[in-house]
Amino acid sequence: MLKPFKVDLHIHTCLSPCGDLKMSPRAIVLEAIRKGLDLIAICDHNSCENAAATIKASAQTPLKVLPGIEITTQEEVHICGLFDSIDAANDIQYLVYDHLTGENDETVFGMQVKVDADDYVVAFEKRLLIGAATLSVEYVVDAIHKSGGIAIAAHIDREGFGILGQLGFVPPALELDALEISSRMCLAEARLNFSEYAHYPFLQSSDAHFIENIGRAFTNLNLYEANFDELRLALKGQLRRGIIYNVH
Repeated sequence: MLKPFKVDLHIHTCLSPCGDLKMSPRAIVLEAIRKGLDLIAICDHNSCENAAATIKASAQTPLKVLPGIEITTQEEVHICGLFDSIDAANDIQYLVYDHLTGENDETVFGMQVKVDADDYVVAFEKRLLIGAATLSVEYVVDAIHKSGGIAIAAHIDREGFGILGQLGFVPPALELDALEISSRMCLAEARLNFSEYAHYPFLQSSDAHFIENIGRAFTNLNLYEANFDELRLALKGQLRRGIIYNVH
């Protein structure tokens, strides 16, 4: 039956150097369920190495978790890629890793912790995940699509790392699947403020780096199930699936 689902498609883990160390897979899953979320996506900076553990941690729960990645392009634009499988997400991660330079300094940027589904530390990522990949925004969006993913311009209402703040506009030829709004405004307000881009689907996500921020912003979608294929249909407004804009 078609019904509203509550989704938050931009959540960081302790792998992101700016993410709190309490952002472990089990903690994220428990908080997302407590906040009434049905579908979330793990989008760490330039990596998806904690996504599989979070998916595993959610296995016996009603919560659906998608693997994702928040890529920093060479223009310092944040693009979130969401995928239907870890293999597809890993393909993009390998591409990004090949175009990242530098080594993380934990005293400056914070630790980058890889954990398992039981929240045990398994390794520390040494790459500079907070850096920018030497990949253009056009290349990143195209690569996400070639891996079967959904490409979303992150927090376009923010100056830092938002596509409007960095480029001043959304390139007309850029085939984005959606534009993301932060917790600063509701979707209805965003569609008025950014009316020139109202032909794109708008999503709202928390961009949570701390446990308490999970679900602080979310989107309601009309779906039959909480999964990747249904999300894609909702973004396209097909088969009665869609975004509910008149609710927070």
